[in-house]
Amino acid sequence: MSTPHFSLVLKRNCSMSPKALAGVFAALALLVLAIGAGFAALGAWLILPFAGLEVLLLGAAFVLYARHAADYEKVELESGRLTVEVAEGERTARYQMDGARVSIEEGRIVLRDAKEELEVGRHLGAEARAELAAELEEKLIRGRLT
Repeated sequence: MSTPHFSLVLKRNCSMSPKALAGVFAALALLVLAIGAGFAALGAWLILPFAGLEVLLLGAAFVLYARHAADYEKVELESGRLTVEVAEGERTARYQMDGARVSIEEGRIVLRDAKEELEVGRHLGAEARAELAAELEEKLIRGRLT
């Protein structure tokens, strides 16, 4: 198996791992429930159900974050074939395009060939996306000339 001429993995910029974030959410949940229990002990028992609801919403936010923390896009150009693997949540899809027929749209990186259209670089900022577009276009043009 030969080495790809171009290979790049694009991932989300996650400032905290899901494990570290779970610790923060657990500490927040304990704090909220402790405050709610304190008010309930003082006679304001109606605070406790709202504290429970807040903990439930914190848990839902954690699950949404953790589900997409490992999303990525893997772009490879090898022997004139452009392969893009996209992982979003539980799904992983693989797209293959003929490098000679792929075009790149300005502003966004939309790879188009005769059959498919695919946007890549969604996890990048505007400047990094422009750099990726230029590099990918250069590799595609160089591949067409060889």
